[in-house]
Amino acid sequence: MDFALSARSQTLQQALLAFFDQHIYPNERRFEHEVAENTARGQRWTPTRLIEELKPKAKAAGLWNLFLPDSEHGAGLSNLDYAPLAEIMGRVLWSPEVFNCSAPDTGNMEVLARYGTPAQQAQWLTPLLNGEIRSAFAMTEPDVASSDATNIDLLMRRDGDHYLLDGRKWWISGAGDPRCRLYIVVARSNPESPRHAQHSLLLVPADSQGLEVVRPLPVFGYDDAPHGHCELRFDQVRVPVDHLLLGEGRGFEMMQGRLGPGRIHHCMRLIGLAERAFELMCQRLNSRVAFGKALEKQSIWHERIAEARCQIDQARLLTFQAAWKMDVAGNKAAKADIGMIKIVAPSVACQVVDWAMQAWGAAGLSDITPLPQMYMAARSLRIADGPDEVHRNALAKLELARFPAATA
Repeated sequence: MDFALSARSQTLQQALLAFFDQHIYPNERRFEHEVAENTARGQRWTPTRLIEELKPKAKAAGLWNLFLPDSEHGAGLSNLDYAPLAEIMGRVLWSPEVFNCSAPDTGNMEVLARYGTPAQQAQWLTPLLNGEIRSAFAMTEPDVASSDATNIDLLMRRDGDHYLLDGRKWWISGAGDPRCRLYIVVARSNPESPRHAQHSLLLVPADSQGLEVVRPLPVFGYDDAPHGHCELRFDQVRVPVDHLLLGEGRGFEMMQGRLGPGRIHHCMRLIGLAERAFELMCQRLNSRVAFGKALEKQSIWHERIAEARCQIDQARLLTFQAAWKMDVAGNKAAKADIGMIKIVAPSVACQVVDWAMQAWGAAGLSDITPLPQMYMAARSLRIADGPDEVHRNALAKLELARFPAATA
């Protein structure tokens, strides 16, 4: 394994850190105030002026579309080179959008870049790459256990030169954003085919007749406006046949191509989130006195600081290992490594944020710090993109397959 970062990655890290110092950290409160102001005006789902003002600055600084390895469309960085950049972005939850590196758009752009026709790319990929529109990936459904993707049951049937869609989706991230113009929808198109050839991916314009955003679904009280996680209803939604990606029954092939990079990107950002929480914890411990001595001198905190440092660095190294293997052997060969980091990183981030909240006491439960929203983000990722149990099960099967049965 070689975890050496390119000179370009190192240069971009310094530029990104400088951008954070100049534009992101000083504006954390402004972002919250803008969302609050929009709420007071009854316009909670209005995009913030702040992010729209910062996007041109990020482009001018060369900090745009860093996530996409394909040099034709993105920055041409390897997965390993991108890892420390995503980690920096993970320190402030809303910041990835500033650099056009936010989910679910990143995964959707990868799908379009890899599988889209030239016409599909011109219609959807180009404006996404330019940051002009946003998108969502519609997979999870309320009526089935969506952790088993073969259960996905939204019906897609051919009707002349269109497909008709009927069913419901929920927890669709990005569906609340008024700039969302596209849904990449997972639907059951071939119910009589083998289990992993029954589903397709369809490009569904957000303004399609019969498609309704039913409601936002808050997580721990946070609705992530103006981004949101929403429930959708499809009622005889007609979509042209040429909006199909790759071919009928090839949905699983594309989903696996999308979810691998998407999962590791989440984990890269979670390392940054955990580092920020760790810093907040240590700063608090260095500034508070209880029972006659500084909190940082209390032995329980020595244990937690040391354990947090070990856990974060272990998670980072696992992330680097997965990214390196994706680069040298491909996403499929790295599936065990991606599964491992998807198990580890959210749990580590949850634990470190929890300790940081404990260090801050009651203040750690309020909006005085970003810790509550950070905990929400980390905890939700133990379910999103596949729950822990599914990844552990898949990893165990891969490991068992490596060894022959023991003989007496």
